[in-house]
Order: sequence, then structure tokens, then C-alpha cells
Amino acid sequence: MRTTAKPHRWVIDEPDIPFEFTVLYEDERIIVIDKPHFLPTTPRGMWYRSTALIRLRERYDEPQITPAHRLDRDTAGVVVFVRDPLARGRYQMLFQEHRTTKTYECVAPARPITRPRFGTIERLDAPRVFPLRRRSRIVKDRGILQAYEEPGLVNAETVIELGVDGGCLGDRFEDNRSGNGRSANSRSVDDRSGACHTGGRLEHDRFAVDRANDWPMGDRSLVTACPMRAYTLRPRTGKTHQLRVHMNSLGLPIKGDPMYPTIIDRAYDDFSNPLQLVARTLEFTDPYTGENRRFVSQAPLDV
Repeated sequence: MRTTAKPHRWVIDEPDIPFEFTVLYEDERIIVIDKPHFLPTTPRGMWYRSTALIRLRERYDEPQITPAHRLDRDTAGVVVFVRDPLARGRYQMLFQEHRTTKTYECVAPARPITRPRFGTIERLDAPRVFPLRRRSRIVKDRGILQAYEEPGLVNAETVIELGVDGGCLGDRFEDNRSGNGRSANSRSVDDRSGACHTGGRLEHDRFAVDRANDWPMGDRSLVTACPMRAYTLRPRTGKTHQLRVHMNSLGLPIKGDPMYPTIIDRAYDDFSNPLQLVARTLEFTDPYTGENRRFVSQAPLDV
């Protein structure tokens, strides 16, 4: 008989997900894995055995293993599980209190961004468009697949940078500028009207990112040479689908996203087009040892 820390319903004739995780680190308290695309973190819907949690429990024969946080099934990358029940609360609180540092990477269109309907945009290295800070209010209703933005108190914040190391996949370049701090020339979008402001002057233009100091090639030819580009995403909050919603709101939907901007109905065993989003790095101070922990996913991104 199967014994688990938390009961889950049995799934009859559950489809197999033919991808396996890699263990990046383990000690007496935690196990850190590199989760592949399509593998759910925990049982949900039609998935039970084909989840990272149940596979871990079965591999180690430790039914008390529990996730410290979660990644969407569509997202690959670093996930922490707690194997010592007495340590569960302290590791979970690291994530609930945002005492971790996460970096994501994604592939999305290389094109000028569009003005989002709600929330704000701040240029962190004006006049360059990127890096930028995207802030908005994101809501996810129970029973509804998509999250959405609405006017109101901001609850989601993401810093978005061009490229992995600043460049286009397959043609990267080094950018040593600092993206910290807010420039006096930063732009923002008014939460109520969606209008773009620069130094108090109302504008209704698009944020063109193909200027000479935004693109390494200096002109729009990069869009032709590299229609897809790598982006680095640094979430400051953890709302459901936050990165996918924020990128889509800028007119840069993440490649392979079956949910944004529109829901794509795919067969449960269609693994041909993974979401190009990876939780690349995770850092935190271990609450028991005081050591700095840093884990890096090796999950690939594909143009």
C-alpha cells in the first residue's frame, strides 16, 4: 500500500511523461532537481505518477518529501523539495517571504514592444528600452486557465533584460552596463489610462527597441537576422503565470506558450513544442547552515 504525507487520488490509465529530472543537490534536509518541460511538480488533474513529487518519493522511498515551491508544468528548471518534515516550514518560508533570488530565461520575438493596457514600465538604463521594470496587478480566478491584468494595487513585478548575457540566441554579445537604479528619464505607463509618460509629457508612441544603442547590430536588420531573442527575467514577486503575462502584455509572448495570448488545445501527449521558459538559477541562504546556496538549471532553450 502506498503511503504519502498528503493523500492524492489515484489516476486510472495515467499517460506517461517520457522526461526525467536530474538531481542537482541533496543533503539530509532537501533535494534540488532540474525539472524538464511538461513534467508537473505535484499531482494535479490527470497527472499523479508522472509528477516530480511522486517520482522523487518512489525513487528515495521517502513518502514525506514535499515541495518547498512549485513550477508550472510547462516551465523547466530548478525546484527544491524538502525531505525532512521538521525542516519543511523553514524552507517553504524562504519562498513565501521572497527570501530567494530567481533568474529565468526565455525565448520571445525580437521586435519593438507595445504599450501594455495596465500597469507601468520603467526604463532602468534610459534611453535604452531594456532593462525595464514591469509592474502590474495580476489576478487568477479559480477555474479559469488564464491569469489577467487589471487596474488596481500592483502585486506583480518583473525586471526584463535583453538576452542571456545580453544577446540574441546564436549571436550573443556582451553588455557590461549596469541595469540597477531608476533613471530620471525612465518611462512609465499610467495604471488608469495606459498612456506613456516621459518627464511629465504625455506620449502615445510605441517603445521602439531597435535603436542603435538597443540592438548590437545598430538597426532593424537584427529582427530579420534573429526573429527570436533570448530574454532574462528577474521576478520580484511570485504571482501565477506572472512572467508569461508580463511578456505577453509587452507584445512579446514566450515561444511555445500554449496559454498566452490565446489558449491552444493540445493533445496530452504532444511534447513537440515546449514553452521556452526556464527557471535558470535559484539562490538563497540555507536557514540551517547559513551557507549561500546557488543552483543552475541545464535545461536548453531553443530558437
